[in-house]
Amino acid sequence: MPLVPSEGQPAIRDLPSPNQDDRPPGAPIDTLILHYTDMESGAAAIARLRDPAAKVSSHYVVEEDGQVFRLVPEERRAFHAGVSHWRGHELLNGRSIGIEVVNPGHSCGYRHFPALQMAAVADLCLGILARHPIPARNVVAHSDVAPDRKRDPGELFDWQGLASLGIGLWPERVEGGDLSEVPGGMERAVGLLRRIGYPVDPARPELALVAFQRHWRQEECGGRPDAGTLARLEAVAALAEAG
Repeated sequence: MPLVPSEGQPAIRDLPSPNQDDRPPGAPIDTLILHYTDMESGAAAIARLRDPAAKVSSHYVVEEDGQVFRLVPEERRAFHAGVSHWRGHELLNGRSIGIEVVNPGHSCGYRHFPALQMAAVADLCLGILARHPIPARNVVAHSDVAPDRKRDPGELFDWQGLASLGIGLWPERVEGGDLSEVPGGMERAVGLLRRIGYPVDPARPELALVAFQRHWRQEECGGRPDAGTLARLEAVAALAEAG
């Protein structure tokens, strides 16, 4: 079923977090990072994101019923991405906006994201993209920018639906179902991952490949550089390099 945004921007409730500070002088806001909360409830996640001792936060939280909470103003730095890398940049908190999407995650019973929640996410993203010069290639998952330690928002998140609304990239009409082995596949995959913007650990390239699959090849996320994965990699790399 196609992802359809709701009418207009979602009502936003302010719940300020103390876990914020000034962005670095002159830093652009050119990256949008989507997360899941990975906790048993949205209330528990919001409490942690507002706990001074936790030293974590996000700009927004989107509940499963579509309610949107603003914890940090967009012009301020929230503490959501941690150690992170994308397209040659590091420590992305200074140049990014972070959205936490309520979901128990792989730790607490990962499940599909409700349609009402995804519609609110879409509305929120469209508003952010209207306010900031964020290219489609920089609308990414937490797992994309930290593949060695993060899995969110995971393989059930509707990236294709968001891209159909102009939020991020999606390679249309590129089949990803071919599981056949390709000689030299991992070497090819590493080069393509780097072209897209992934940080690739030479000792564990499969971590970045799994992150790619969770985003752009959700049918199979085992970290194998099979023919279907390579086809999607080629397509996404071409889109990313096009701007």
